[in-house]
Amino acid sequence: MMDQQQFGKVRDVVERWVEGPGERWAEHIEETGEVPEAVWTELNELGFLRLAAPVEYGGQGLGFTQWMELMEIFSRSHGSLRMIVHVVNGIWRSMDGHASDEQRKRFVVPAVLGEIKIAFTLTEPDNGTGADITTSVVREGDTYYLSGRKHLITFGMRCDYYLLAARVAGTTGHEGTVALLVPRDAPGVRAEDASHTMGVTGTDHASLVFDRTPVPVAHRLGEEGQGLEVFLGGFLTPSRISVAMSCVGLAQRAQQLAVDYARSRVTFGKTLTERQAIQFMLAENAADIEAARQLVLHAARRFEEGADDASMQSSMAKMHAVTMLTTVTDKALQIHGGRGYWKSQKIERVYRDARAQRFEEGSNEVQKAVVFRELLRQTGTVTEGAAR
Repeated sequence: MMDQQQFGKVRDVVERWVEGPGERWAEHIEETGEVPEAVWTELNELGFLRLAAPVEYGGQGLGFTQWMELMEIFSRSHGSLRMIVHVVNGIWRSMDGHASDEQRKRFVVPAVLGEIKIAFTLTEPDNGTGADITTSVVREGDTYYLSGRKHLITFGMRCDYYLLAARVAGTTGHEGTVALLVPRDAPGVRAEDASHTMGVTGTDHASLVFDRTPVPVAHRLGEEGQGLEVFLGGFLTPSRISVAMSCVGLAQRAQQLAVDYARSRVTFGKTLTERQAIQFMLAENAADIEAARQLVLHAARRFEEGADDASMQSSMAKMHAVTMLTTVTDKALQIHGGRGYWKSQKIERVYRDARAQRFEEGSNEVQKAVVFRELLRQTGTVTEGAAR
């Protein structure tokens, strides 16, 4: 963990970038609808894509809770910028826990250093994102042949590798699941651009089809049957905390915009901040944001400590923070009145970006299922339905 004095300096650098160059990039992205490669280059050169990685991998060695404090700041910026630092600062963690020494040298460290881009590839168009995946592999010697479909894959068009969840053909449940690093340019890979989204403008997404795509067995992380461990434990638990903190940061941005507007907007001789209805809305927002922030930081500390309830805490934090963000951004937009509905107002973009958080890393319904499952586990009671 970085000492607090050094961390304070890093925090200052991040804040200055978000408020300066980051805001200018946000305007450019909204105007063009694209995130240029220059953004990735700049983020990498500033060290922002390896803040959370170990020093021995070329990272800056932040503790997870420290990293979440920076995620809060990044999230006040454009959704696509937040998405880049969120994914890249987390994908190495998913791989590292099951990687061999050779795989660390070939995939993990280059991903940390920004030499390769890796896309998290779990979601399927006709299934959920867990033990019901159907994308499958057949092993022939030292090669897996991969067939199936994935969709909503962030950075699926510009990545170098897909970190992909599949299963050995003929298996069910967790049994036989595998985590594979699939080259983007491998034979039998077809990627269709699916980047036209309501918010988080410019972040590329892809729908993927694999037709007997050859993948070396040496590209498998861990053993057969450990595939979902790579995704659900190695990535999703910390990533849900990160998304929850993203909600906090974006809510803070909405609140800032609402306060600034309320101070300047005059109706019938009074500023909006002089009207009790607006005062109450802003006060409620402030309390809701702080409550969510403290829950997220608690979840971050539990994950950092390796606590048994880290998965439950991550889902609780994400569930609560998403609900908070929905409420806060709605009030912030309402305070702007009709003007807030126009694209010339920054609150309009914040409002659109906020909607994406409600399904990123699992909807609230999924989070509730995780929390309920963990509640049963803690009490030693497992029902037939919850055990599936």
